[in-house]
Amino acid sequence: MAQHFLPHYMRIMTQGSLASRLFERFQFLVPARFRVRHPVVPVVRLSGAIGAVMPLRPGLAISNVATVLDRAFSIKGAKAVAIVVNSPGGSPAQSHLIFKRIRAYADEKKLPVFAFVEDAAASGGYMLACAADEIFADPSSILGSIGVVSAGFGFDRLIERFGIERRVYTAGDKKAMLDPFQPEDPQEVERLKDLQREIHQVFVSLVRSRRGAKLDETNGDLFSGAFWVGEQAVRLGLADGIGDIRTVMRQRFGDKVQLRVIEPARPPLLGRLFGRRGLGESSLIDPDALLGALEERASWSRLGL
Repeated sequence: MAQHFLPHYMRIMTQGSLASRLFERFQFLVPARFRVRHPVVPVVRLSGAIGAVMPLRPGLAISNVATVLDRAFSIKGAKAVAIVVNSPGGSPAQSHLIFKRIRAYADEKKLPVFAFVEDAAASGGYMLACAADEIFADPSSILGSIGVVSAGFGFDRLIERFGIERRVYTAGDKKAMLDPFQPEDPQEVERLKDLQREIHQVFVSLVRSRRGAKLDETNGDLFSGAFWVGEQAVRLGLADGIGDIRTVMRQRFGDKVQLRVIEPARPPLLGRLFGRRGLGESSLIDPDALLGALEERASWSRLGL
Protein backbone atom coordinates (compact mmCIF):
# COMPACT_ATOMS: atom_id res chain seq x y z
CA MET A 1 0.00 0.00 0.00
CA ALA A 2 2.87 2.40 0.84
CA GLN A 3 4.25 1.97 -2.67
CA HIS A 4 0.96 3.21 -4.17
CA PHE A 5 0.51 5.97 -1.62
CA LEU A 6 3.94 7.64 -1.91
CA PRO A 7 3.82 8.66 -5.61
CA HIS A 8 0.33 10.16 -5.04
CA TYR A 9 1.63 11.93 -1.91
CA MET A 10 4.56 13.35 -3.89
CA ARG A 11 2.25 14.78 -6.55
CA ILE A 12 0.17 16.52 -3.89
CA MET A 13 3.17 17.87 -1.99
CA THR A 14 4.85 19.29 -5.07
CA GLN A 15 1.78 21.39 -5.93
CA GLY A 16 2.02 24.91 -4.57
CA SER A 17 5.10 26.78 -3.40
CA LEU A 18 4.74 26.17 0.35
CA ALA A 19 4.04 22.47 -0.07
CA SER A 20 6.95 22.23 -2.50
CA ARG A 21 9.35 23.86 -0.06
CA LEU A 22 8.22 21.59 2.76
CA PHE A 23 8.59 18.53 0.59
CA GLU A 24 12.10 19.50 -0.50
CA ARG A 25 13.13 20.12 3.09
CA PHE A 26 11.88 16.79 4.40
CA GLN A 27 12.26 14.57 1.38
CA PHE A 28 15.19 12.81 3.07
CA LEU A 29 12.45 10.95 4.97
CA VAL A 30 11.12 9.56 1.69
CA PRO A 31 12.69 6.40 0.21
CA ALA A 32 15.43 7.28 -2.27
CA ARG A 33 13.60 5.93 -5.33
CA PHE A 34 10.70 8.37 -4.77
CA ARG A 35 12.75 11.52 -4.12
CA VAL A 36 12.66 14.49 -6.47
CA ARG A 37 16.16 15.04 -7.80
CA HIS A 38 17.22 18.45 -9.03
CA PRO A 39 20.38 19.12 -11.05
CA VAL A 40 23.43 19.70 -8.84
CA VAL A 41 26.43 21.88 -9.69
CA PRO A 42 29.27 21.82 -7.12
CA VAL A 43 30.93 25.22 -6.65
CA VAL A 44 34.60 25.71 -5.75
CA ARG A 45 35.83 29.16 -4.74
CA LEU A 46 39.42 29.98 -5.73
CA SER A 47 40.13 33.26 -3.95
CA GLY A 48 43.33 35.07 -3.03
CA ALA A 49 46.93 35.20 -4.12
CA ILE A 50 48.38 31.99 -5.50
CA GLY A 51 51.27 30.37 -3.67
CA ALA A 52 51.17 32.56 -0.54
CA VAL A 53 50.60 29.66 1.84
CA MET A 54 50.95 30.45 5.55
CA PRO A 55 48.87 29.86 8.68
CA LEU A 56 47.06 33.18 8.88
CA ARG A 57 46.82 33.73 5.11
CA PRO A 58 46.41 30.38 3.38
CA GLY A 59 46.39 31.60 -0.23
CA LEU A 60 45.94 29.13 -3.07
CA ALA A 61 48.18 26.14 -3.64
CA ILE A 62 47.67 22.62 -4.89
CA SER A 63 48.18 21.37 -1.31
CA ASN A 64 45.04 23.10 -0.03
CA VAL A 65 42.95 23.01 -3.21
CA ALA A 66 43.31 19.36 -4.23
CA THR A 67 40.95 17.97 -1.58
CA VAL A 68 38.24 20.51 -2.37
CA LEU A 69 38.47 19.72 -6.09
CA ASP A 70 38.32 15.99 -5.39
CA ARG A 71 35.14 16.44 -3.35
CA ALA A 72 33.55 18.68 -5.99
CA PHE A 73 34.18 16.28 -8.87
CA SER A 74 33.08 13.28 -6.80
CA ILE A 75 29.51 14.43 -6.12
CA LYS A 76 27.12 11.91 -7.61
CA GLY A 77 24.79 13.21 -10.28
CA ALA A 78 26.64 16.49 -10.77
CA LYS A 79 25.87 18.13 -14.12
CA ALA A 80 28.96 20.34 -14.12
CA VAL A 81 31.47 21.96 -11.78
CA ALA A 82 31.65 25.73 -11.34
CA ILE A 83 34.80 27.53 -10.18
CA VAL A 84 34.53 31.07 -8.86
CA VAL A 85 37.83 32.86 -9.45
CA ASN A 86 38.93 35.95 -7.57
CA SER A 87 42.71 36.14 -7.75
CA PRO A 88 45.40 38.66 -8.81
CA GLY A 89 47.77 35.79 -9.59
CA GLY A 90 50.95 34.62 -7.94
CA SER A 91 53.15 31.56 -8.30
CA PRO A 92 53.28 30.29 -11.92
CA ALA A 93 54.02 26.74 -10.77
CA GLN A 94 51.10 26.57 -8.31
CA SER A 95 48.78 28.14 -10.89
CA HIS A 96 49.75 25.51 -13.43
CA LEU A 97 49.42 22.64 -10.94
CA ILE A 98 45.89 23.70 -9.97
CA PHE A 99 44.99 24.18 -13.64
CA LYS A 100 46.19 20.67 -14.50
CA ARG A 101 44.34 19.12 -11.56
CA ILE A 102 41.04 20.72 -12.64
CA ARG A 103 41.50 19.53 -16.22
CA ALA A 104 42.46 16.02 -15.07
CA TYR A 105 39.27 15.70 -12.99
CA ALA A 106 37.13 17.21 -15.78
CA ASP A 107 38.45 14.70 -18.31
CA GLU A 108 38.20 11.77 -15.91
CA LYS A 109 34.62 12.54 -14.78
CA LYS A 110 33.47 13.84 -18.18
CA LEU A 111 32.06 16.98 -16.56
CA PRO A 112 31.98 20.47 -18.11
CA VAL A 113 33.63 23.22 -16.06
CA PHE A 114 32.40 26.80 -15.86
CA ALA A 115 34.47 29.70 -14.49
CA PHE A 116 32.94 32.83 -13.00
CA VAL A 117 35.24 35.80 -12.43
CA GLU A 118 34.55 38.16 -9.55
CA ASP A 119 36.96 41.08 -9.01
CA ALA A 120 39.81 39.60 -11.01
CA ALA A 121 41.21 36.63 -12.84
CA ALA A 122 44.60 38.10 -13.60
CA SER A 123 47.94 36.49 -14.36
CA GLY A 124 47.89 33.11 -12.56
CA GLY A 125 44.26 33.79 -11.69
CA TYR A 126 43.46 33.86 -15.40
CA MET A 127 45.33 30.58 -15.82
CA LEU A 128 42.92 29.08 -13.28
CA ALA A 129 39.95 30.44 -15.25
CA CYS A 130 41.34 28.83 -18.40
CA ALA A 131 40.81 25.43 -16.79
CA ALA A 132 37.10 25.98 -17.50
CA ASP A 133 35.35 25.18 -20.75
CA GLU A 134 33.54 28.51 -20.57
CA ILE A 135 34.47 31.72 -18.75
CA PHE A 136 31.97 34.33 -17.55
CA ALA A 137 32.70 37.66 -15.93
CA ASP A 138 31.06 40.70 -14.40
CA PRO A 139 31.21 43.90 -16.50
CA SER A 140 33.65 45.29 -13.91
CA SER A 141 35.81 42.16 -13.59
CA ILE A 142 39.47 42.38 -14.59
CA LEU A 143 40.86 39.61 -16.81
CA GLY A 144 44.15 38.95 -18.51
CA SER A 145 47.60 40.08 -17.37
CA ILE A 146 49.12 37.21 -19.34
CA GLY A 147 52.72 37.86 -18.39
CA VAL A 148 55.37 37.20 -15.76
CA VAL A 149 56.65 39.65 -13.17
CA SER A 150 59.38 39.58 -10.54
CA ALA A 151 59.78 42.40 -8.05
CA GLY A 152 62.05 43.19 -5.15
CA PHE A 153 64.14 45.87 -3.44
CA GLY A 154 67.78 46.87 -3.54
CA PHE A 155 69.36 47.61 -0.14
CA ASP A 156 73.02 47.87 -1.11
CA ARG A 157 73.16 51.68 -0.79
CA LEU A 158 71.24 51.59 2.46
CA ILE A 159 73.66 49.23 4.20
CA GLU A 160 76.61 51.15 2.73
CA ARG A 161 75.25 54.35 4.27
CA PHE A 162 75.24 52.77 7.72
CA GLY A 163 78.60 51.11 7.30
CA ILE A 164 77.22 47.59 7.16
CA GLU A 165 79.31 45.00 5.35
CA ARG A 166 77.51 42.16 3.54
CA ARG A 167 79.28 38.78 3.69
CA VAL A 168 78.09 35.96 1.44
CA TYR A 169 79.83 32.62 0.87
CA THR A 170 78.61 30.21 -1.80
CA ALA A 171 79.53 27.03 -3.59
CA GLY A 172 78.40 27.92 -7.11
CA ASP A 173 78.89 31.40 -8.54
CA LYS A 174 75.17 31.85 -9.31
CA LYS A 175 73.93 30.78 -5.89
CA ALA A 176 73.53 34.34 -4.60
CA MET A 177 72.08 35.71 -7.84
CA LEU A 178 70.08 38.93 -7.42
CA ASP A 179 71.01 39.31 -3.76
CA PRO A 180 69.11 42.47 -2.70
CA PHE A 181 72.05 43.57 -0.53
CA GLN A 182 74.49 43.54 -3.46
CA PRO A 183 74.62 45.94 -6.45
CA GLU A 184 72.54 44.73 -9.39
CA ASP A 185 74.49 42.67 -11.94
CA PRO A 186 73.28 43.10 -15.57
CA GLN A 187 74.16 39.47 -16.38
CA GLU A 188 72.03 38.23 -13.48
CA VAL A 189 69.14 40.42 -14.61
CA GLU A 190 69.36 39.00 -18.13
CA ARG A 191 69.41 35.47 -16.70
CA LEU A 192 66.21 36.25 -14.79
CA LYS A 193 64.57 37.63 -17.93
CA ASP A 194 65.46 34.42 -19.80
CA LEU A 195 63.65 32.43 -17.12
CA GLN A 196 60.67 34.78 -17.32
CA ARG A 197 60.46 34.36 -21.09
CA GLU A 198 60.35 30.57 -20.70
CA ILE A 199 57.53 30.78 -18.13
CA HIS A 200 55.70 33.35 -20.25
CA GLN A 201 55.77 31.03 -23.26
CA VAL A 202 54.24 28.22 -21.18
CA PHE A 203 51.46 30.61 -20.14
CA VAL A 204 50.80 31.82 -23.70
CA SER A 205 50.72 28.28 -25.07
CA LEU A 206 48.26 27.25 -22.35
CA VAL A 207 45.90 30.15 -23.12
CA ARG A 208 46.03 29.42 -26.85
CA SER A 209 45.34 25.73 -26.28
CA ARG A 210 42.28 26.49 -24.14
CA ARG A 211 40.82 29.53 -25.91
CA GLY A 212 41.85 28.67 -29.46
CA ALA A 213 40.12 30.53 -32.28
CA LYS A 214 38.13 32.59 -29.77
CA LEU A 215 41.18 34.79 -29.20
CA ASP A 216 41.56 38.03 -31.11
CA GLU A 217 45.30 37.84 -31.71
CA THR A 218 45.23 40.90 -33.91
CA ASN A 219 45.46 42.82 -30.64
CA GLY A 220 49.19 43.12 -30.06
CA ASP A 221 48.74 43.58 -26.32
CA LEU A 222 46.96 40.28 -25.78
CA PHE A 223 50.00 38.53 -24.31
CA SER A 224 51.83 41.64 -23.13
CA GLY A 225 50.70 41.50 -19.51
CA ALA A 226 47.92 44.04 -20.15
CA PHE A 227 44.50 43.43 -18.62
CA TRP A 228 40.93 44.37 -19.51
CA VAL A 229 37.47 44.66 -17.97
CA GLY A 230 34.55 42.32 -18.68
CA GLU A 231 33.11 43.42 -22.05
CA GLN A 232 36.57 44.10 -23.46
CA ALA A 233 37.73 40.65 -22.35
CA VAL A 234 34.74 39.07 -24.11
CA ARG A 235 35.54 40.91 -27.35
CA LEU A 236 39.15 39.71 -27.15
CA GLY A 237 38.06 36.12 -26.56
CA LEU A 238 39.45 35.97 -23.03
CA ALA A 239 35.92 35.30 -21.75
CA ASP A 240 32.77 33.84 -23.28
CA GLY A 241 30.18 36.16 -21.82
CA ILE A 242 28.94 38.46 -19.10
CA GLY A 243 27.02 36.74 -16.35
CA ASP A 244 26.90 35.62 -12.73
CA ILE A 245 26.91 32.04 -11.52
CA ARG A 246 23.25 31.88 -10.43
CA THR A 247 21.87 33.30 -13.66
CA VAL A 248 24.06 31.30 -16.02
CA MET A 249 23.63 28.00 -14.20
CA ARG A 250 19.84 28.45 -14.15
CA GLN A 251 19.87 29.13 -17.88
CA ARG A 252 21.88 25.96 -18.49
CA PHE A 253 20.32 23.54 -16.00
CA GLY A 254 16.95 25.02 -15.06
CA ASP A 255 15.57 27.08 -12.19
CA LYS A 256 15.79 24.14 -9.78
CA VAL A 257 19.55 23.72 -10.13
CA GLN A 258 21.29 23.38 -6.77
CA LEU A 259 24.57 25.26 -6.41
CA ARG A 260 26.45 23.32 -3.76
CA VAL A 261 29.45 25.23 -2.40
CA ILE A 262 32.30 22.91 -1.44
CA GLU A 263 33.96 24.41 1.62
CA PRO A 264 37.66 23.80 2.35
CA ALA A 265 38.62 22.22 5.64
CA ARG A 266 39.23 24.90 8.27
CA PRO A 267 42.37 24.79 10.44
CA PRO A 268 41.90 24.35 14.20
CA LEU A 269 40.78 27.49 16.02
CA LEU A 270 43.99 27.80 18.05
CA GLY A 271 46.04 27.42 14.90
CA ARG A 272 44.13 30.27 13.26
CA LEU A 273 44.62 32.47 16.33
CA PHE A 274 48.27 31.79 17.03
CA GLY A 275 49.65 30.90 13.61
CA ARG A 276 52.98 29.12 14.01
CA ARG A 277 53.70 30.61 17.45
CA GLY A 278 53.51 28.58 20.61
CA LEU A 279 50.75 29.23 23.08
CA GLY A 280 53.25 30.58 25.59
CA GLU A 281 54.46 33.39 23.33
CA SER A 282 53.00 36.80 23.95
CA SER A 283 52.70 38.18 20.43
CA LEU A 284 50.00 37.01 18.03
CA ILE A 285 51.61 38.72 15.03
CA ASP A 286 53.16 36.31 12.56
CA PRO A 287 55.84 38.20 10.56
CA ASP A 288 55.49 35.82 7.62
CA ALA A 289 51.74 36.37 7.55
CA LEU A 290 52.26 40.14 7.67
CA LEU A 291 54.73 39.99 4.77
CA GLY A 292 52.33 37.76 2.84
CA ALA A 293 49.53 40.26 3.39
CA LEU A 294 51.70 43.09 2.06
CA GLU A 295 52.69 41.07 -1.00
CA GLU A 296 49.08 40.17 -1.73
CA ARG A 297 48.03 43.79 -1.29
CA ALA A 298 50.69 44.77 -3.84
CA SER A 299 49.34 42.18 -6.29
CA TRP A 300 45.84 43.63 -6.07
CA SER A 301 47.21 47.19 -6.30
CA ARG A 302 48.82 46.43 -9.67
CA LEU A 303 45.28 45.90 -10.96
CA GLY A 304 44.01 49.14 -9.45
CA LEU A 305 41.96 47.22 -6.83
